[in-house]
Amino acid sequence: MMISVLEFFRNLPKKKCHRCGGEIHEKADCYGNVCDECDHPAR
Repeated sequence: MMISVLEFFRNLPKKKCHRCGGEIHEKADCYGNVCDECDHPAR
């Protein structure tokens, strides 16, 4: 039995930051692999 596309994406694991290991809060255009804190321009 095939699952729906929505169910597939709902079951994906949360993205983790490659620098600090924290959870990445995904946005519509979230293609990066670092969190907002690590990606902050002041760092």
